[in-house]
Amino acid sequence: MATDRVADPTPLIQLTKRADFLRAARGRRVATPAFVVQCASGVEGAVRVGYTCSKKVGNAVARNRAKRRLREVARAVLPLEGQPGRDYVLIGRAGVTASRPLPQMISDLSGAIAKLNGQTT
Repeated sequence: MATDRVADPTPLIQLTKRADFLRAARGRRVATPAFVVQCASGVEGAVRVGYTCSKKVGNAVARNRAKRRLREVARAVLPLEGQPGRDYVLIGRAGVTASRPLPQMISDLSGAIAKLNGQTT
């Protein structure tokens, strides 16, 4: 899974303020089968990431499971491919985020980040 990737010194900082999530919601977005990625400019020099799952995803147990999986995918991809100075928000999808295989979710996020960074994939 993610253990074969080399860690990059770019730190991941978690978004906690509602205003940061709202700014990302006004930015660019890419939909993947398991989640949606939103992106906006943020604090210079850091890659910041936030996670959200609505009640449509399920009860608290299902939402927490989905967010754990999103955190794992972000830890595998964003330090290597995320651009410093950008905020990324990963939004879980009902029924899919908790069940899609992690390697597929990692490749989905990689492709989404490439699209958001302006690279053609």
